[in-house]
Amino acid sequence: MDHKKGQQPHKDMKDSQLEEFRVSDAGEPMTTNQGVRISEDEHSLKAGARGPTLMEDFHFREKLTHFDHERIPERVVHARGFGVHGYFQVYKPMTKYTKAKFLQDPSIKTPVFVRFSTVAGSRGSADTVRDARGFATKFYTEDGNFDLVGNNIPVFFIQDALKFPDLVHAFKPEPHNEMPQASTAHDTHWDFIANNTESAHMVMWTMSDRAIPRSYRMMEGFGVHTFRFVNDKGEAHFVKFHWKPLLGVHSLVWDEAQKIAGKDPDFHRRDLWEAIETGNYPEFEFGVQMIREDEEFNFDFDILDPTKIWPEELIPVQRIGKMTLNRNVDNVFAETEQAAFHVGNVVPGIDFSNDPLLQGRLFSYTDTQLIRLGGPNFHEIPINRPVAEVHNNQREGYHRMTINRGQTSYHKNSLGNNDPRPVSQLDGGYAHYQEKVEGRKVRARSDSFKDHYTQAKLFWNSMSDVEKQHIIKAFRFEVGKVRSKSVQQQVVDMFANVDLTLAEEIALGVGVTPPKAKAGDEASGTTMAGGAETKASPALSQLRTAMSPATRKVAVLAADGFDADEMKAVLAAFAEAKVVPEVVSENLGMIAGSDGSRLEVMHTFLTSDSVLFDAVYVAGGEKSIAKLQGIKEAVNFVTEAYNHFKTVGASAQAAGLLSGSGIHLADPAATSGYLTSPDEDTGLVIRKETEDAGVFARQLVDAIAMHRHWGREMQMIPPAKRTD
Repeated sequence: MDHKKGQQPHKDMKDSQLEEFRVSDAGEPMTTNQGVRISEDEHSLKAGARGPTLMEDFHFREKLTHFDHERIPERVVHARGFGVHGYFQVYKPMTKYTKAKFLQDPSIKTPVFVRFSTVAGSRGSADTVRDARGFATKFYTEDGNFDLVGNNIPVFFIQDALKFPDLVHAFKPEPHNEMPQASTAHDTHWDFIANNTESAHMVMWTMSDRAIPRSYRMMEGFGVHTFRFVNDKGEAHFVKFHWKPLLGVHSLVWDEAQKIAGKDPDFHRRDLWEAIETGNYPEFEFGVQMIREDEEFNFDFDILDPTKIWPEELIPVQRIGKMTLNRNVDNVFAETEQAAFHVGNVVPGIDFSNDPLLQGRLFSYTDTQLIRLGGPNFHEIPINRPVAEVHNNQREGYHRMTINRGQTSYHKNSLGNNDPRPVSQLDGGYAHYQEKVEGRKVRARSDSFKDHYTQAKLFWNSMSDVEKQHIIKAFRFEVGKVRSKSVQQQVVDMFANVDLTLAEEIALGVGVTPPKAKAGDEASGTTMAGGAETKASPALSQLRTAMSPATRKVAVLAADGFDADEMKAVLAAFAEAKVVPEVVSENLGMIAGSDGSRLEVMHTFLTSDSVLFDAVYVAGGEKSIAKLQGIKEAVNFVTEAYNHFKTVGASAQAAGLLSGSGIHLADPAATSGYLTSPDEDTGLVIRKETEDAGVFARQLVDAIAMHRHWGREMQMIPPAKRTD
């Protein structure tokens, strides 16, 4: 793409580039891979109807041979993934900081391909396991491909890439019995953690709700490492990259996540696919944290340490652009599975830092793609091809697609007039940042990397009481699955360095000796002032996030005789707020309202479950409610939604059904439509008999926007253990 000639990348540029590779079989005759038309595809060629198959059956041989070779090695990590297409637009020129062209012109839509993934499990594992999530973005820029290969957690377990094989060996299924799948709740993982204390901060994140996101559309993304922006003057800034979802950052609860894994192991990929198919395009703002090079040593943490964040209160995130994901893949294998990301794929204006984990990744990714995708030409697979033209002297190798013309394939040469030739930085040539480097060759780690606990404390201090309880329960589940009492004790002793109360609660739950308080220990606080024991970063709490009802999926429980006026008001409010309602009843088909209007049932209580929805609305109408009240599964549906702290909306007529679900209303007829007192349940929206259906509907939407209603769970936390 020659920007000088006035050509600009278009949002459909990558899509158009892939068009020649797309094939539709509709209405076409069947052929072999050589284009020979096939007359019969049911029976192999035999010597007589009951005789042996003949080797001359080239169609049989080709079909079976291709089938036998269809699988490629899955990724060692991030095997379970799902990809989508979209585009990115910068808000304003970033020329002051970087010469990267895709960050200059707000009118240009740069094509992107994003792959979301879990880390630990195999390709066939469930979506909702407790795990970090991959968030890898390929920008098809006019200067070449830029891959931002990140996670939904801003830090990592280890500081040096040399330890990456050890980490992965530890959290993968144990080699003697190949269990457990897609889970870190076992001995080798926690033995590694206890003996590699640099992991403390990352473990706090993975034990938090961040490790069980509600949706790929509702989780943050982070570049993890420190990179550099370099401008056209050669001036550099250290930078960290962020993705901020416009729907906010929201999670499941653990019991719900486990049940979804059984009810719908494809929950996250289905959610993403359906959102795009219905036009509810996921949007993420692109953010950067930047510091000048002369500020590198101004903080109480090393900015190159991948186990550390840059607190947003100290270094704000500047939102500089937006990514919109608007097209699903045509073929998961051809696109998502063959997508080859590499942290080393950068463009002029973006460079690396000396982060030792980043430096190791620069080697590992190419090495991985060579074995997965069968050789050095994986960049020619359509999903990986840049929109920028490719000209170099590389030739041949497995699966070469390009037909190179000309006599020469080396540099320098006279026979080919030295083409292709390097170009200057002024003409877009990539030049590495000229950082001065000196030192003795040593196998060592900087002393500035030795603080393993301060930011783990910061994370804990930043959590609300509810989030802290979730972390405690996560530790108890994970460490409770460990068989070695020695390892359990080591974990408790390790996290006593993060917070004594946390360690005591873990010890109580798993049955080992609680740690003893050390002289000088301080209680954890929630203020930015003070020392490491009391610092907090409000940006780390998910309770301080955007709240929106848009794209939330609501189960509408109804049967024949539902209140048609109320239903119309609720569905109208849902449509206005972009809430997605789906009717659940005893049987599929149509149900009739009180005025004869009809609704289509999308799910039954057998084919669906409350864990697959964000909220429940029990439609009014005495006949409908009486029918639902007699269906055990309907009562359980409401019970489970309520116990997972979701919004439950109903009319006062449903008091009997709600009571059967464990929801007690002292005087349903007198209950206000929307409970707003902190001591009341904001997620229980009850319509009074005399209340306008439109008012009730709007209150229901407001409650759905809140995601969860933690007041129910707070009632379970002893007051002595609350800190808010």
